[in-house]
Amino acid sequence: MITLAVETSCDETALALYDSEKGAIGDVILSQAKVHSPFGGVVPELSAREHTRNLLPLLDLLMKRTGFDLTKIDFVSFTLTPGLILSLVVGVSFAKAVAYLYRKPLVPVHHLEGHIYSVFLEKEVEYPFLALIVSGGHTDLYLVEDFGRYTFLGGTLDDAVGESYDKVAKMLGLGYPGGPEIDRLAKKGKPLYELPRPMSDSGDLNFSFSGLKTAVMNLLKKEKNFRKEDVAASFQEAAVDILIRKTLMAVEKTGVKRVAVVGGVSANSRLRERFRQVSEERGFKLYIPSPRLSTDNALMIAYAGVLRFKRGVTAPLDVNAQPNTPLEEFAKEWS
Repeated sequence: MITLAVETSCDETALALYDSEKGAIGDVILSQAKVHSPFGGVVPELSAREHTRNLLPLLDLLMKRTGFDLTKIDFVSFTLTPGLILSLVVGVSFAKAVAYLYRKPLVPVHHLEGHIYSVFLEKEVEYPFLALIVSGGHTDLYLVEDFGRYTFLGGTLDDAVGESYDKVAKMLGLGYPGGPEIDRLAKKGKPLYELPRPMSDSGDLNFSFSGLKTAVMNLLKKEKNFRKEDVAASFQEAAVDILIRKTLMAVEKTGVKRVAVVGGVSANSRLRERFRQVSEERGFKLYIPSPRLSTDNALMIAYAGVLRFKRGVTAPLDVNAQPNTPLEEFAKEWS
């Protein structure tokens, strides 16, 4: 069973070919970081334009690299939701065009579901497990009892952790995307500054990063001779602390001893290091995809698409992109 997968939820244009029996056939990802860098963040109109410009050349590149005959696919997987609506529309339209041209079924995938199952591309995870999804648009905790059985445990009430990284990077005059820049800079500094860990002791599993971001802004106004390296290290330590504390609370509340940390921010070196340390100390199994599979990619969409197609789920050709459908609602609608 082979699928072509399409991912255009934000600013990465990604395609993949995946065989349910043999694994990845090939994939391509084109980042738009240079396009959005002058603006310090993703500009939706530019993102959609770049997707439109790049999808056909990327498909051609994927076919040349793999030597695959596109008529041999069994179905087309695509990200239906959530994401930037203009970007999603481009990807959904492209997926529908391929499905119509080759008379293949369409299989919708939830972007967060793709991230959750990115770990399965490298190693099977026993159910149930906890999934911490950390990215530029999401900071969420889920209990995953089976494919399609998701319970939302908590999420950010304001900024996503990745968004906070980008904003703090901008305050420090660093490039976009800010996550890799802060990660790189923090390795040269020390966490000398005491910064807050908002909602760490709230008793629930929700997150907040707005206060941490504001504290960094106030620190930069107050301190005259700060080192960017030390500010980056201090911010990063606080952000990772928040994520770890809430995850440990979820482990305690649910009794589940398996944790998957996924999404773009899971590529952060300090986060990976701290989670490995804590998992060994607290005795739970940790699953983090390799950095290339942490960021937005089409292989994760393909894997989730295979699981959904095996359950007989397909979408009509008039299906429309959805900007923000909760994962639990999506799983019920497309079950």
